[in-house]
Amino acid sequence: MKIELTDRIRNLPPYLFAEVDRLKAEQIKKGVNVIDLGVGDPDRPTPEFIVKELQKRAEDPANHQYPSYSGMNQFREVASRWMKKRFGVTLDPETQVVSLIGSKEGIANIPYAFVNPGDYVLIPSPGYPPYTSGTLFSGGQPYFLPLKRENGFLPDLAEIPEDIAVKSRLLHINYPNNPTAAAATKEFYKEVVAFAQKYQIIVCSDAAYAEIYFDGKKPVSFLEIPGAMEVGIEFQSLSKTFNMTGWRIGWACGHPEIVAGLGKVKTNVDSGVFHPIQFAGMVALEKGEAAAAEIRKLYKARHTLFISGLKKIGFDVASAAATFYVWVAIPGGYNSKSFAMKLLEENGIVCTPGNGFGEHGEGFVRFSLTKEEDRLQEALDRLKKLKV
Repeated sequence: MKIELTDRIRNLPPYLFAEVDRLKAEQIKKGVNVIDLGVGDPDRPTPEFIVKELQKRAEDPANHQYPSYSGMNQFREVASRWMKKRFGVTLDPETQVVSLIGSKEGIANIPYAFVNPGDYVLIPSPGYPPYTSGTLFSGGQPYFLPLKRENGFLPDLAEIPEDIAVKSRLLHINYPNNPTAAAATKEFYKEVVAFAQKYQIIVCSDAAYAEIYFDGKKPVSFLEIPGAMEVGIEFQSLSKTFNMTGWRIGWACGHPEIVAGLGKVKTNVDSGVFHPIQFAGMVALEKGEAAAAEIRKLYKARHTLFISGLKKIGFDVASAAATFYVWVAIPGGYNSKSFAMKLLEENGIVCTPGNGFGEHGEGFVRFSLTKEEDRLQEALDRLKKLKV
């Protein structure tokens, strides 16, 4: 029998990271002490009080049945209170919050609710791959918005052609940004609200890194902006805030009809988040402020060490305002892929080629700070010997 993939699978962009993974495995097989600064996955464990809550709740048979699609009432209430305390955003937990199996799930699924075949979706480039894959799977047409260094890695909405804007259904924004580590301003969000209102576009704000910031410079929520609640939805995640990437829990909140549309998709494709994980998430949000601060303190120390080291060596650090990433311009004579391969093959250092996040990531690589300081220092020592 001939097995054929669908067009939606064949049309996905090449998975550049697969080759990096293959070469990394080869180097490890050779005995190379590889330092992996490519993965955006916290290296420290989930705080103990959160783990203990999961253990306690998992022992209760009442929590072993199917979870609700939209999330436990208690979880949505806690998430609403957290949004109010952190951002000053008021939400109705019954109609404006839906739990997610991690924010990635919501981001990938929301086009199914609002994008018809042929509709455009406005996507940042470089950007998180599910913005594109979710669009393609739903039959939508991606239109990429370049994130340029001279614009602070913010999209220039004025450059979007009128004929594209009027046919667009969704606009993805992501700040603090992965992969560029840039932060957004309230002024930019005001522009987004005006643009969305003019063209009747749903704004999908990915705020997964909102709690990874430095020097007290707290990122704002898109939903804080006047008018944002009329046009948007925001995706929040516990993954980076509390080292809970493997737990798969987050939520989406915003305009009730947008939340309901996403909830309709979820009702048909999944069975919600395991109740003990939701209980653990509630404890994290209610009692985790000190733990989150400690996590930020850890990344701040790594951030200072690695960025100062890169600059002393002569690297051009393009952006590192927030998140645990550092966005670095590559030296002349290379492209993103060839430079990343050089670091891996000659120095045993894994970084992520910028063009793996889209065409406009070319010219950069991303380093992740998810390694202990001694490993980051060892990486810097190896980079000092780099011949370019």
